[in-house]
Amino acid sequence: MQNQTIDNLDKRIINALIADARTSYAELAKQFKVSPATIHVRIEKLKTAGIITGTHMAVDAKKLGYDVCCFIGINLQSAGDYPEVIAELEQINEVVEAYYTTGQYSVLIKIMTHSIEDLQWLLIDKIQAIDKVQATETLISLQTPIHKSIQL
Repeated sequence: MQNQTIDNLDKRIINALIADARTSYAELAKQFKVSPATIHVRIEKLKTAGIITGTHMAVDAKKLGYDVCCFIGINLQSAGDYPEVIAELEQINEVVEAYYTTGQYSVLIKIMTHSIEDLQWLLIDKIQAIDKVQATETLISLQTPIHKSIQL
């Protein structure tokens, strides 16, 4: 399904599910004045097209004791090292996001740790210990004033 084939109902369904993925088909149908079968068919088409890729639970990391959020720019020894480094980063629980980027860094990762001390040991023992990592730069997030999903 391409963007041109997503109509207003599809957009409204997507936005409603982004706001609350647990909304029932019956509730969506009532809200949008269509049948539950229509909602079901639309959601299945969006899933088949790869637009809806799953449902996710949101967790407040701070309430679980993860008080430090930071971004680490990683320079690789060579571009060909990317798949191997990503595979190793994926094994580190504190790495919650990774991006292959242009510009100053080859990879930009988002890290969540309990403390600055945990961040220090994570950097030394895990991230900088990856053979293909040439250098890192750490940016500590002081707050997250905007955190949202894309809206259509």
